[in-house]
Amino acid sequence: MFTELKGPHADALNDALGRIGFRRSQTVAYRPSCLDCTACISVRVVAGEFRPSATQRRNLKANSDLDITECRPWSTSEQYELLRKYLSVRHPGGGMAAMDETDFADMVEHTPVTSTVIEYRERREDGTPGRLVGACLTDRQGDGLSMIYSFYDPSHGAREGLGNFIILDHIRRAANAGLPYVYLGYWVEGSARMQYKVRYRPLERLSREGWERISDTAQDQLIASASKGRREPLASGDKDGITVGQQYLRAK
Repeated sequence: MFTELKGPHADALNDALGRIGFRRSQTVAYRPSCLDCTACISVRVVAGEFRPSATQRRNLKANSDLDITECRPWSTSEQYELLRKYLSVRHPGGGMAAMDETDFADMVEHTPVTSTVIEYRERREDGTPGRLVGACLTDRQGDGLSMIYSFYDPSHGAREGLGNFIILDHIRRAANAGLPYVYLGYWVEGSARMQYKVRYRPLERLSREGWERISDTAQDQLIASASKGRREPLASGDKDGITVGQQYLRAK
């Protein structure tokens, strides 16, 4: 299902659609709608109640030296090169692998809503921001932050867990801003690539009856299942949806 976001009320429309499971790709809001399948489930972290686990606290401490900057949604060559490196390692045959710099600019800059690019940089010896090691395109909604797409240096041996850190930082940012939620996109139970999302609690999922919290017991079981195939997050956005959104705009 697709609808365009445009005009003076684009932010309000995006907020309303986000609360019922839509995601944004450029100027399009989309939601999977399959006749015989409801596997794609929207999930969000309750930011104000989040308490990091011991592993997450170690991650926050290990990356606390990064310089983090909110930038306007304007693409740069440095961001694109980092994205290419990320895709070549994590998604070599994925739908986004063929993105050129113009496609990337469209993804970042074609936004009718309140968006930022949050950059994560290592610090030089003189204390100034240095090499870019992570970035996230993020929408600010009325009830939270929606992580549209994140990427990072996947082969940085000294900084394992960058993908997790970007999510943890967004949870912290939302809580500090008084925003109740961080939207992590879609989750499919049993999909190894998406199981990292169940490591953040409290976690809510969107059902036919509305948003409901996943119980601690159920989340413990999901985390135990995820641990069997544990790996770094691929991204906090929805790669297929972004690709389909781009195709929709081109066809239009």
